[in-house]
Amino acid sequence: MAKELTRFEEKVYTVVKKIPFGETRTYKWVAEKIGSPNASKAVGNALNKNPFPIIVPCHRVVNSSGYPGKYAFGPGLKKKLLASEKATKCCQKYRKKLKNWSVN
Repeated sequence: MAKELTRFEEKVYTVVKKIPFGETRTYKWVAEKIGSPNASKAVGNALNKNPFPIIVPCHRVVNSSGYPGKYAFGPGLKKKLLASEKATKCCQKYRKKLKNWSVN
């Protein structure tokens, strides 16, 4: 049986879903976006319980120093996901440039 989300968790997940592919935000940024600027730790706790990791990309939330921080599936996987997204985003930009480039 699925656990019901708290209003706080709903707010956190709604904001985190909007973080663009290949980008990161801080726990503090999420806390500020939901109107609870001093709730960075609570944001982390909510993300640790994220029941929708494919829909709510909690791996895109890092601590203020830029360090990935904790991740429910392990910090190694979080680092790999972030690296993979950055590499994919970079490749997408490169492919767009190649698409517009022609040899005469």
